Amino acid sequence: MVGDIGRIIIFIGLLVVVIGFVFVLGSKLPFIGKLPGDIAIEKRNYSFHFPVTTCIIISIILSFVLWFLNKR
Repeated sequence: MVGDIGRIIIFIGLLVVVIGFVFVLGSKLPFIGKLPGDIAIEKRNYSFHFPVTTCIIISIILSFVLWFLNKR
């Protein structure tokens, strides 16, 4: 039980680190949020961005990582 909580805390910490790197390096990775299928609406006083394809790819990667961690 205690070991499981420790693994969960380590995983959350690693996830926060990865998210931090994405925010820091996000401007240097030009394809993040600009993949085909991402929605971008820009008008004179309004802009809306919803990275559909990027969200799907991130979801697939996280699903694989969680599956791999759960398999162990």
